[in-house]
Amino acid sequence: MIKLVATDLDGTFLRGDLSVSPRTRAAVAAVRELGIPVVPVTARQPIGLRPLADDAGFRSWAVCSNGGLVLDLSTGRRLHEAEVTVAAQTALVEALDAALPGCLYVSVRDGGEVFVPLHGYGDIADLRDHKREPSTMGGHPLTDVLAEPSLKFIVRHPEHAVPEVLEVVRGLGLPGFGATHSGAPFVEVMPEGVSKATGLALLCAELGITAAEVLAFGDAPNDVEMVDWAGHGVAVQNAAPEVLAIADEVTATNEDDGVALVLERLVASR
Repeated sequence: MIKLVATDLDGTFLRGDLSVSPRTRAAVAAVRELGIPVVPVTARQPIGLRPLADDAGFRSWAVCSNGGLVLDLSTGRRLHEAEVTVAAQTALVEALDAALPGCLYVSVRDGGEVFVPLHGYGDIADLRDHKREPSTMGGHPLTDVLAEPSLKFIVRHPEHAVPEVLEVVRGLGLPGFGATHSGAPFVEVMPEGVSKATGLALLCAELGITAAEVLAFGDAPNDVEMVDWAGHGVAVQNAAPEVLAIADEVTATNEDDGVALVLERLVASR
């Protein structure tokens, strides 16, 4: 019944050192030989996906930015792109500056290719955070950060942990956006109603595939909707409690080739 495999990357498909294990690479190739596409569904932007796409065996479609961007990696065609409005992100910043002073912001735009950080953001960032070298980020006044809609709007605080910042963002009760986190050191603000599940559903509709025909893997809170939506949702053993709670199956950790174990079973069943 499975016609498409969807997988999160960091903490799920990739090992802790961000490599693709030989076993996982071979399992993806075997699934593709059956005519089943393997689609990365990730919080990353294309800039963070391209360097590993060939090694991982991702040849065509990808769902990036937590479902906000659906594109063909081979052609650059964008099937779908959703944005947080200027009004919504401006209202969020005004409320946060009062509720949690000191937050730093980034506007990610134009299919994830344009990165507009507030002055000072690069000082606390790491290469792994956005797959961008902090020294090249530069800095912008807040008016520039808020000037255009965002594919993803980043909220980060140099002193407060992500769960605390996320709680404050959600507690504001503002309309026009949703907030999640992927295990990265910042809150990810998305257009209202957008999730990995909605992005994946749009792709599947384009391909004529139903939710029941999808096998999906995840580990982080931003994977909950996707794992729950798929016909067979799988959590790696190292997943967050909320993902483990709704998964149809729990496989081994990302370090122990949990995704490959399930894919090998899929191949053997054909």
